[in-house]
Amino acid sequence: MTKTCIRVYADEQQIKQCKQDIEKVDEAIIRIARALNLAGNEVRLKMLFLLDKESKMCPCDLSDILGMTVPAISQHLRKLKDAGLVETNKVGQTIFYSISESNNLILNPIFKLLEPENESVL
Repeated sequence: MTKTCIRVYADEQQIKQCKQDIEKVDEAIIRIARALNLAGNEVRLKMLFLLDKESKMCPCDLSDILGMTVPAISQHLRKLKDAGLVETNKVGQTIFYSISESNNLILNPIFKLLEPENESVL
C-alpha cells in the first residue's frame, strides 16, 4: 500500500523560511555529516575516543591498543586528517595525532554516551 502526501494548503511562508534556515546552516551540516560519517566506522570511533581520552597519541600506540598494523591505523588517521577531524604535531621523528579543536563540539556528546553512567541510554 503506497501512501502519498495530499496537501490541501502549502504554507509558502513556512517553506520560504525553512529554505532560508537550511541555507544558514548548510556548511555546518556538511561538516557535521562528514564528521559523523567518518566517526560511524567502528575503528575510527575507537581511535577518536582514545585521542579524546589521551589528548594525543602516535600511530604505534593506537596500533598496539587496537591490535592493528601501523599501516592500517595510518590509513584511518589519514582519512580523519583529510576531513579535518584530527591534526598532527611532529616531535622529532614521531607524529602525534589529536582531535581538532573545532570538532570537539561535534564529538564530545558522542563520547559522553560512552561513559559508564550513560550505558543504559544505549
